Amino acid sequence: MVAIPGGTFDMGTETAEGFPSDGEGPVRRVRVDSFYMSPYAVTNAQFKRFVDETGYVTEAERFGWSFVFHLLVSPETAKRVQSVPQEVPWWYVVEGAYWAKPEGPDSDLSGRMNHPVVHISWNDAKAYCDWAGGRLPTEAEWEFAARGGLERKTYPWGDLLKPDGRHRCNIWQGKFPIKNNASDGYVGTAPVDAYEPNGYGLYNMSGNVWEWCADWFSPGYHRETSDVNPFYDRPTGRRSMRGGSYLCHRSYCNRYRVAARSSNTPDSSSGNIGFRIVASE
Repeated sequence: MVAIPGGTFDMGTETAEGFPSDGEGPVRRVRVDSFYMSPYAVTNAQFKRFVDETGYVTEAERFGWSFVFHLLVSPETAKRVQSVPQEVPWWYVVEGAYWAKPEGPDSDLSGRMNHPVVHISWNDAKAYCDWAGGRLPTEAEWEFAARGGLERKTYPWGDLLKPDGRHRCNIWQGKFPIKNNASDGYVGTAPVDAYEPNGYGLYNMSGNVWEWCADWFSPGYHRETSDVNPFYDRPTGRRSMRGGSYLCHRSYCNRYRVAARSSNTPDSSSGNIGFRIVASE
């Protein structure tokens, strides 16, 4: 765990590339106390240890299916897919997909034990945190940590997506959702220590996988929470997520910015949702 010093920062954004409907602003001065955060998202190896020791069964396993991005599914599995969401048809409902078989029954974790665990619901993530003696970060803690000591920057490393032409995160490269040229090195998830860390020594705070936060999600977050250790605790049916994923692209989901927000229902899972753990001082 990395010690994150408490402090005050400008949280949120009002830039034109943001999504006002997500409640990314208004920008305001927020203070958070010191805390500890894992430098990496929870890995497949770590989650396997949790499952081996506790016998925990994830919600994707209990439901019998999870969402998998269409280009990652084998032709054999694709033939058996019977349902896709109309609004986002690139997500396949894959029976038998869960954290240990992330693309369906004919997949496994070979060579990916140090990749972030996926197909994890908010409820699953909380169960892991309880077992590990930690918790999920608040949105304010997550954004403060992601900024790495920088003020009002777009990404954890600054304002340029590719400084000096170097990829700094795992996001979609190409034409979404039909062609990913993987110029950043990865079509799906990347190892949790890929790319350079931010100023606090945290890896992949942009891209790779969405990370669950402790808060309930509200577009009115910045107008409805305290300026000191803000936390949205009124149930809304959806929990907050931060950081974007390997499927984010400027043309569709430009939410790999540090101030960007998203959400999902607490029992939802997919092949691009994971989490990292924090602890209070």
